[in-house]
Amino acid sequence: MLKLNKVSLRRGARLLFENVSFTVHSGQRVGISGANGCGKSSLFAMVLNKIHADSGDFSLQSGFVTAHVAQELSATEQAAIEFVIDGDKELREVQAKLHLAEQQQDGHRSAELYAELDTINGYTANSRAAILLNGLGFKQTELNNPVSSFSGGWRVRLNLAKALMCRSDLLLLDEPTNHLDLDAVIWLQEWLQSYPGTLLLISHDRDFLDAVVGYVLHIEQQNASLYTGNYSQFERTRAERLAQQQANFERQQKERAHIQSYVDRFRAQATKAKQAQSRLKALERMESISAAHIDSPFHFEFFQPERVSNPLIKVEKASLGYGDKVILDAVSLSIKPGDRLALLGPNGAGKSTLIKLLAGQNSANTGSVDSAESLKIGYFAQHQLEQLDPNASPLLHLQRLDKQATERGLRNFLGGFGFHGDKTIEAVAPFSGGEKARLVLAILVYQKPNLLLLDEPTNHLDIEMRHALSSALQDFSGAMIIVSHDRHLLRTITDQFLLVADGKITPFDGDLEDYSAWVKNQNSLSSTASGPSQASNSSRKQQKKTQAENRQRQKSLRDALKKAEKKIDQLNSKKSSLEAQLADNKLYEQDQRELLATLLKEKKNLDDMLDVAEEAWLAAQEDIDALEAI
Repeated sequence: MLKLNKVSLRRGARLLFENVSFTVHSGQRVGISGANGCGKSSLFAMVLNKIHADSGDFSLQSGFVTAHVAQELSATEQAAIEFVIDGDKELREVQAKLHLAEQQQDGHRSAELYAELDTINGYTANSRAAILLNGLGFKQTELNNPVSSFSGGWRVRLNLAKALMCRSDLLLLDEPTNHLDLDAVIWLQEWLQSYPGTLLLISHDRDFLDAVVGYVLHIEQQNASLYTGNYSQFERTRAERLAQQQANFERQQKERAHIQSYVDRFRAQATKAKQAQSRLKALERMESISAAHIDSPFHFEFFQPERVSNPLIKVEKASLGYGDKVILDAVSLSIKPGDRLALLGPNGAGKSTLIKLLAGQNSANTGSVDSAESLKIGYFAQHQLEQLDPNASPLLHLQRLDKQATERGLRNFLGGFGFHGDKTIEAVAPFSGGEKARLVLAILVYQKPNLLLLDEPTNHLDIEMRHALSSALQDFSGAMIIVSHDRHLLRTITDQFLLVADGKITPFDGDLEDYSAWVKNQNSLSSTASGPSQASNSSRKQQKKTQAENRQRQKSLRDALKKAEKKIDQLNSKKSSLEAQLADNKLYEQDQRELLATLLKEKKNLDDMLDVAEEAWLAAQEDIDALEAI
């Protein structure tokens, strides 16, 4: 149990909390939310005994084993899997004692330690570590590579795996999804759902919080309040409170109308019943989200593109890769104004490679890439944060783009991205990752692009800024291609998913829940090859065969589903027309009896046909659900 009683906390001269009290009980999963800089990470530092409260009482249940992700990025020559196993400190202690006992030839002590090793599942350590690494995107062939051979982002994943390896009572995770792709986020979400201890989770990913936590600790205005329920329930509760403020009411209605108009357009374009249903659910959530973010400090919109051509970019039979290594082959893609595409697929499959090709930063090995004369690209990628001039201010960055703009106009524009007063003229060098990301987005928006290429744009952004970005992208009239692990953002701004996998790019016929099922299926197949006992060649061939058969079966079932949907639509249209005729009172006069009997018989036939079509639809849907659950 973790308890704060009238705690006040300062960092330097800045007051973070004042007179804060709350209790987290064993086994609870708590999401911690609040704007960047409100004190979330400082709370973690206090739990880890790195800093102390200025006043009040803080207590943590004695004997608790606490795990957290180390901030430093190790560059040792230790094998990745051994580095991760180090996270199980009790195991390493038993192994050290066992090594000493065997050196001393103490058979009795060795026997005791072997029994203890069995009790703490020491014999499965390699297998457990391999499963963690596999889930976080590492290949089987990389498990014994030295830690120093991995880039910074992959070392962050190693630190995360090491924290998960610890058999902890309390787990602290600070933005664990920031350096993960969507596949790894889905895996981590499942892992945390089965975590038996107490969880404190800082995250700005709504869908991730919704799936994992049962409580939300919200920090604002030097206070912290603990809400029961997941993040969506917290937003609804907070929205109800904010909606009571009359001064905010009109703005709330405007936000809701804005979201409703977008979803109406979205629904009109949807060709799949399941996708349409998913987006209607998103609307229900977005209405509450709108109210909950009325007091957001971020408000901006994309300018209307000056010129638009059709198509903007056309890729034909392109082969993409590095040197002799082909990552994507036979890529053909035509990007038209209004396209809203999201790229799905495992890490390393080629999503960022395709984005870089479209951005003109990479060339195709073979094939052609033709761009319209009017093409104006807005490209966002994480490396661009480091390409900002560290000695220039946000204002100067924009003045270099537009020497004719007035300082007042540029300051007003930057205000929508959270840069006010002296912040607009401060050098960028000491800015946080979130502030740099907001500035890169501001620069991108200011240039009036007609094609947006967004590669993980929400990393480092808090929930308020993510909401503002989602709202602005809903009204963007150009084309957009996005790679993101933020499923809420993908649901609200994209129309079509493309699957990047196995060296190909293909349309993904389904929604994000379907994709989650696809990822789980891929993970279950690959996990059989993890750990010390790998599957035989014949087993792997059988797995691939089964996987191919399942894909073919799913395709057949989805075709049947579409056919049934089309039939139902046709029959419902006829039924509506027939019911309109039957509503005419003249039809029930004496001289119309024969026509009435004919129409009633026709209606009965239609009803029977509808029953058959609906049963076919339900059967196909049940078969798809059953196949996905395998």
